[in-house]
Parts: sequence; C-alpha cells; structure tokens
Amino acid sequence: MLEVPKISIITVVFNGESLIERTIKSVLEQTFASIEYIIVDGLSNDGTLSIAKQYSSSITKIISEKDHGIYDAMNKGLKMATGNYILFLNAGDELYAKDTLSKVFENFINADVYYGNTAITNNKGDVVADRRLTPPLRLTWKSFKFGMCVSHQSFIAKRILCDFYNLNYPISSDIDWVINILKKSNTIINSHIYISKFLAGGTAYQNTHQALWQRFKIMLKHYGYFYTLSNHVYIILRYPIHKFTHKFMT
Repeated sequence: MLEVPKISIITVVFNGESLIERTIKSVLEQTFASIEYIIVDGLSNDGTLSIAKQYSSSITKIISEKDHGIYDAMNKGLKMATGNYILFLNAGDELYAKDTLSKVFENFINADVYYGNTAITNNKGDVVADRRLTPPLRLTWKSFKFGMCVSHQSFIAKRILCDFYNLNYPISSDIDWVINILKKSNTIINSHIYISKFLAGGTAYQNTHQALWQRFKIMLKHYGYFYTLSNHVYIILRYPIHKFTHKFMT
C-alpha cells in the first residue's frame, strides 16, 4: 500500500451559471481528502464566476480569462496542476457519489490510469441513462477504435503521462489525448464503479458531423486506413439510433 496520491480536478467553464455549482459541490463533498481543485473560466459574462468565488476558500485556484476554445482552457488547467493524477470534470458534470474517489484509490497501487463507468444526466441533473459505449473489462489504446469507450470524465491519469491537448482538433481532441496517454501506460485499472455523471449535449454532440470528421483523422493517425474506414462505416450506420435515443435526454 503506497502513500495516498493527490488528484488535480480541473473544471473548464464558460457562461455556466446554471451548471457550475453542482459540479463544484460534487468535488468539495468528496470524502477523499487529497484533492487540488482548479477552475478555468473563459471570461464568462453571466454569474458563473461569482458563484465559483462563493466557494473560493475550498478551491485551490480560479482563473478567468479569454481562451481559444475548450481544449486551450484545459491546457491552462494542466499547466497549473500539481497533483499526481488528473481528472477533467467540466461544468454540469459531477462525480458520481461522495465516496467515488475514495473507492477508486482505496487500494492504491500507483497505476498509470484508473477508469470506470459513466451515467448520463439531463439539464436538471437527473440520471437518465448509462453511456451508449460501456468501458471494456480491460482497457488499452486499441479499445478506442469504435469511439470513446470510456468517458473523459471517468478517466483518471497520471499527470506525468498527460500531454497537452492538440488544438488542431477543437472538438474531438479528448480522444487523441486519451489514446496518447494509454500508449504510454503500463498499469491500467478498471475501478468497476461509476466515476462520473456526464451532462448530455456537449460540444461534440452539438457539432456531430465536424466531430466525426475530426475523430476520423485522429483514428487514421493511430489505427491506420483500413481499420479506421471500416470502423467509421459502423459508426455512421449506428448514428441514427444514437441520435433518436439521445433526443429524450434533455
């Protein structure tokens, strides 16, 4: 049993006054004590920053400045982070339960990556479904051939393995980031629990065609032409079913 690690949780937000408080509370209510919490605000012009500042005594760092998109903001968070591990939990997302991180790290073995399942919530914060893609029993970088099989919000990685996000993929850089980390990882642990609750309807969902094109280029880079083309035929064929199912999650 090793010394309990510190985890840096980074929340990126822009004009999220109706969402930010639920995210903050889910972090601050954790029974796991070794948390560094960073909020990166994109110079919101609503009440987001004032809500965050109400909790400033319990938040490690809050910055508010203009950015060049969500992944630029995430890179700012990475630059400030000092924890052993990184978890991104953006406005509207939540840790699944108060003891989630305690469960993840209860038998800490210094793994490179910890991952788990994700529940989908609507704008009211109600859980409405599981994610369409469920985490594999054993995760490797090859597991992402058919898409984001582990949610970004349920993926906890060692900070020393975390590169900056590639800003050439302004909607889908998360999948490239995760694959790059897994390629460098030796010990990858399935927590077998729900780690996060994810708010449906993010940037990729709102820009589906652009997101698919960016993911195609990312997968082409990692998996080659044949596997990428055949996998995307499958993704495109299943898309109408996915779209029909998720239109009720609001």
